[in-house]
Amino acid sequence: MIDAGMENKLILVIDDELQIRRFLKIGLESQGCRVFEAGNGGDGISMTVMKKPDIVLLDLNLPDMSGLDVLKKLREWYVSPVIVLTVRESEQDKIELLNSGADDYITKPFSMGELLARIRAVFRRSRRDAEEPVFSHRHITIDYSRRLVTVNGVTVKFRPLEYELLKLLTKNAGKVLTQRQIMKEIWGPGMESETSYLRVYIASIRKKIEKDPSRPKILITEPAVGYRFVIE
Repeated sequence: MIDAGMENKLILVIDDELQIRRFLKIGLESQGCRVFEAGNGGDGISMTVMKKPDIVLLDLNLPDMSGLDVLKKLREWYVSPVIVLTVRESEQDKIELLNSGADDYITKPFSMGELLARIRAVFRRSRRDAEEPVFSHRHITIDYSRRLVTVNGVTVKFRPLEYELLKLLTKNAGKVLTQRQIMKEIWGPGMESETSYLRVYIASIRKKIEKDPSRPKILITEPAVGYRFVIE
């Protein structure tokens, strides 16, 4: 059954392996997506400019340049989601990907079902952004439809995963969210135990919104439970 939320979505696959591109093209087109392919980083960047895809699936191991360099170049102007396809499993590699602007990553080998679930989650977040009003509290304002954050009247740049985390916390302002809840919502099923990612992002967000990040008053830790965005 075709998912209406994915039908006619334009997806660009940047991967040098022909078999992988064919596998992805067949699976994605079965869901009603339109799929374009690039076999190297240079062509991938050019096709992103020309086609303006709704999402990019980016392999890290490309013949002409690293996928990480492609990601960084895309993030200079491309605001739609990027999911990285990687064989790397180290925590530091994954943190670097997220810090460089990846919306998500999936480790090879993976099933089409898992990939489709990740893509649907990204699209759901994008649709919610378009429908949400502006959040304002104290010195922080978030325009969800424009993905724009201002602190003390100054626009502050948030990396994609930082923004998603801040959005989740502000939409649940006043509530305690457990680490497992946050990990599942932002990073997806199967990532609930990888809480080291969460600590890195919480620390980064505090540097941008707290007057004294070492003594947070807005984004606080609930010991042994999780985090809460304070609105009292």
